[in-house]
Amino acid sequence: MPIEKNQVVLFHYSVRDEQGNAIEDSHGGEPNAYLHGHGGVIPGVEEAIEGRDAGDTFSVTVTPDKAYGPRKEGAIQRVPIKHLMGAKRWKPGMIAQVQTEQGPRHVVVAKVGHKFADVDTNHPMAGKTLTFDIEIIDVRDADPEEIAHGHAHGVGGHHH
Repeated sequence: MPIEKNQVVLFHYSVRDEQGNAIEDSHGGEPNAYLHGHGGVIPGVEEAIEGRDAGDTFSVTVTPDKAYGPRKEGAIQRVPIKHLMGAKRWKPGMIAQVQTEQGPRHVVVAKVGHKFADVDTNHPMAGKTLTFDIEIIDVRDADPEEIAHGHAHGVGGHHH
Protein backbone atom coordinates (compact mmCIF):
# COMPACT_ATOMS: atom_id res chain seq x y z
CA MET A 1 0.00 0.00 0.00
CA PRO A 2 1.76 3.17 -1.18
CA ILE A 3 2.32 5.79 1.50
CA GLU A 4 -0.14 8.68 1.45
CA LYS A 5 -1.56 11.35 3.74
CA ASN A 6 -2.81 10.25 7.19
CA GLN A 7 -0.67 7.14 7.36
CA VAL A 8 1.88 6.58 10.10
CA VAL A 9 5.32 5.76 8.72
CA LEU A 10 8.06 4.13 10.81
CA PHE A 11 11.51 4.52 9.30
CA HIS A 12 15.20 4.33 10.08
CA TYR A 13 17.54 6.87 8.55
CA SER A 14 21.09 8.05 8.39
CA VAL A 15 22.09 11.47 7.09
CA ARG A 16 25.35 12.75 5.58
CA ASP A 17 26.51 16.25 4.65
CA GLU A 18 27.99 17.35 1.29
CA GLN A 19 31.40 15.99 2.30
CA GLY A 20 29.93 12.56 3.11
CA ASN A 21 30.34 12.98 6.90
CA ALA A 22 27.75 11.05 8.92
CA ILE A 23 25.66 13.51 10.96
CA GLU A 24 22.89 11.36 12.44
CA ASP A 25 21.87 7.71 12.38
CA SER A 26 18.72 6.27 13.95
CA HIS A 27 19.84 2.62 13.68
CA GLY A 28 20.42 1.16 17.13
CA GLY A 29 17.44 3.06 18.57
CA GLU A 30 13.71 3.11 17.92
CA PRO A 31 12.69 3.92 14.36
CA ASN A 32 11.34 7.41 13.74
CA ALA A 33 7.53 7.61 13.40
CA TYR A 34 5.57 10.44 11.81
CA LEU A 35 2.13 11.14 10.40
CA HIS A 36 2.51 11.55 6.63
CA GLY A 37 1.20 14.80 5.14
CA HIS A 38 1.36 16.83 8.35
CA GLY A 39 4.85 18.36 8.16
CA GLY A 40 6.32 16.04 10.81
CA VAL A 41 9.55 15.59 8.84
CA ILE A 42 11.41 17.99 6.54
CA PRO A 43 9.65 18.54 3.17
CA GLY A 44 12.36 16.88 1.05
CA VAL A 45 12.13 13.65 3.06
CA GLU A 46 8.32 13.64 3.11
CA GLU A 47 8.21 14.11 -0.69
CA ALA A 48 10.68 11.24 -1.17
CA ILE A 49 8.65 8.89 1.07
CA GLU A 50 5.31 9.67 -0.67
CA GLY A 51 4.11 6.63 -2.64
CA ARG A 52 6.76 4.24 -1.24
CA ASP A 53 6.04 0.97 0.55
CA ALA A 54 7.13 -0.74 3.77
CA GLY A 55 10.47 -2.45 3.15
CA ASP A 56 11.68 0.17 0.65
CA THR A 57 15.26 1.38 1.10
CA PHE A 58 16.42 4.45 -0.82
CA SER A 59 18.57 7.58 -0.71
CA VAL A 60 17.50 11.16 -1.28
CA THR A 61 19.60 14.33 -1.47
CA VAL A 62 17.79 17.36 -0.08
CA THR A 63 18.80 20.99 -0.71
CA PRO A 64 18.49 23.57 2.12
CA ASP A 65 15.19 24.96 0.79
CA LYS A 66 13.56 21.52 1.36
CA ALA A 67 15.52 20.82 4.56
CA TYR A 68 16.42 23.27 7.34
CA GLY A 69 16.49 26.46 5.29
CA PRO A 70 19.37 28.82 4.48
CA ARG A 71 21.74 30.05 7.17
CA LYS A 72 20.74 33.46 8.51
CA GLU A 73 23.54 35.92 9.18
CA GLY A 74 23.62 37.70 12.52
CA ALA A 75 21.80 34.87 14.29
CA ILE A 76 24.09 35.01 17.33
CA GLN A 77 22.37 35.41 20.70
CA ARG A 78 23.83 35.71 24.18
CA VAL A 79 22.22 33.32 26.69
CA PRO A 80 22.98 32.40 30.30
CA ILE A 81 25.05 29.20 30.33
CA LYS A 82 22.62 27.67 32.85
CA HIS A 83 19.94 27.69 30.09
CA LEU A 84 21.97 25.40 27.82
CA MET A 85 20.91 21.74 28.07
CA GLY A 86 22.85 18.69 26.95
CA ALA A 87 26.27 18.90 28.61
CA LYS A 88 28.03 20.05 31.79
CA ARG A 89 30.94 21.88 30.12
CA TRP A 90 30.55 23.78 26.88
CA LYS A 91 33.03 24.33 24.07
CA PRO A 92 32.54 26.18 20.75
CA GLY A 93 31.01 23.94 18.10
CA MET A 94 28.95 21.87 20.55
CA ILE A 95 25.20 21.59 19.97
CA ALA A 96 22.99 22.64 22.89
CA GLN A 97 19.26 22.62 23.43
CA VAL A 98 17.50 25.72 24.74
CA GLN A 99 13.85 26.27 25.66
CA THR A 100 12.19 29.06 23.68
CA GLU A 101 8.63 30.37 23.51
CA GLN A 102 8.25 28.15 20.43
CA GLY A 103 9.52 25.08 22.33
CA PRO A 104 12.97 23.45 22.45
CA ARG A 105 15.53 24.47 19.81
CA HIS A 106 18.99 23.26 18.91
CA VAL A 107 21.70 25.91 18.77
CA VAL A 108 25.44 25.79 18.13
CA VAL A 109 27.71 27.21 20.83
CA ALA A 110 29.89 29.92 19.27
CA LYS A 111 31.73 31.35 22.31
CA VAL A 112 31.69 30.55 26.02
CA GLY A 113 32.21 33.17 28.71
CA HIS A 114 32.02 33.02 32.51
CA LYS A 115 28.22 33.22 32.91
CA PHE A 116 27.02 33.66 29.33
CA ALA A 117 27.50 31.88 26.02
CA ASP A 118 27.08 33.23 22.51
CA VAL A 119 25.03 30.75 20.49
CA ASP A 120 24.20 30.55 16.79
CA THR A 121 20.43 30.13 16.55
CA ASN A 122 20.59 28.71 13.02
CA HIS A 123 19.60 25.03 12.97
CA PRO A 124 22.88 23.03 13.03
CA MET A 125 22.00 21.67 9.55
CA ALA A 126 20.80 25.01 8.08
CA GLY A 127 22.35 25.86 4.73
CA LYS A 128 23.46 22.26 4.14
CA THR A 129 22.56 19.91 1.32
CA LEU A 130 21.91 16.61 3.08
CA THR A 131 21.76 13.03 1.83
CA PHE A 132 19.36 10.74 3.70
CA ASP A 133 19.52 6.94 3.49
CA ILE A 134 16.02 5.82 4.43
CA GLU A 135 14.64 2.39 5.28
CA ILE A 136 10.86 2.20 5.65
CA ILE A 137 10.10 -0.28 8.42
CA ASP A 138 6.31 -0.17 8.65
CA VAL A 139 3.27 1.73 7.41
CA ARG A 140 -0.18 1.79 8.99
CA ASP A 141 -3.33 3.88 8.83
CA ALA A 142 -3.40 6.59 11.48
CA ASP A 143 -6.17 6.46 14.06
CA PRO A 144 -8.61 9.42 14.33
CA GLU A 145 -6.87 10.80 17.43
CA GLU A 146 -3.50 10.92 15.65
CA ILE A 147 -5.05 12.73 12.69
CA ALA A 148 -6.75 15.22 15.05
CA HIS A 149 -3.44 15.87 16.85
CA GLY A 150 -1.42 16.00 13.61
CA HIS A 151 1.27 13.54 14.77
CA ALA A 152 1.95 9.84 15.37
CA HIS A 153 1.57 8.30 18.82
CA GLY A 154 3.26 5.22 20.29
CA VAL A 155 6.70 3.79 19.49
CA GLY A 156 8.94 6.40 17.87
CA GLY A 157 6.13 8.96 17.88
CA HIS A 158 4.72 11.56 20.26
CA HIS A 159 3.91 10.71 23.89
CA HIS A 160 1.33 12.68 25.84
